[in-house]
Amino acid sequence: MLTRMGEARDWGNGLPLKANMLGRLSSLEVHHIFPKSQLYERKHGRSAVNALANFCFLTKETNLRISNRLPEEYFLEIEEKHPGALASQWIPMDDELWKVENYPAFMEARKELLAEEANRRMLDLLHGEAKWLEGAAVRKPVAVTIVGGIDSEDEEKALTDLNDWIESQGLPRGILGYDFADPETGAQQAVFDLAWPNGVQEELSDPVAVLLNEGVEIVSLASRAGYQCFTSVDEFKRYVQRDILAAEESARP
Repeated sequence: MLTRMGEARDWGNGLPLKANMLGRLSSLEVHHIFPKSQLYERKHGRSAVNALANFCFLTKETNLRISNRLPEEYFLEIEEKHPGALASQWIPMDDELWKVENYPAFMEARKELLAEEANRRMLDLLHGEAKWLEGAAVRKPVAVTIVGGIDSEDEEKALTDLNDWIESQGLPRGILGYDFADPETGAQQAVFDLAWPNGVQEELSDPVAVLLNEGVEIVSLASRAGYQCFTSVDEFKRYVQRDILAAEESARP
């Protein structure tokens, strides 16, 4: 995603994002413009919820402050306090598009803005030689079918709780919503709910994926890629206790 570092501004204080890189709550995070839970409640699918045009970059502090609010609520506050901060992150300024019932229209409008910015950047790189862009200009992002992914707040909570549990066992946390890409082409193929791509014991055990409420397609894909797959929290915990923790205990003098 384009970031225009030094121009794109944080919505909490209006400062350029690159000026917010220091401090406990100032690391950058990817933020869902329309909250996931609000979209899931309105029956939007995971691919629509996690689409590129629904992402922006904010500091952790601002992300926490916005929390689960809808854009039609918090966009007005942002624009009043920091005029231009929304436009700096390619937000359509038609406030009708900020309403959750107009989410599809918002997405289309923001895709256009992102594509226009990408084309401008390419032109800058080519020092204005537009002829090199003929037939190759960046078009608005199109929908790509990516299988898998967390599709409800309850599922996300179960996975977060599982991550907390494994950390309490002295083991590393997994990656929530892990983007799995084809190792040869680099093209994204799936989103694993929770994954340890280097194993729960890094480099000592096989890659692991926890896949809740997923179909055969994604489980088969992960298995072919060398992942041990678990389709329930209890099943994964039994694996950790039996194959990881017990093995570590028996290896102690």
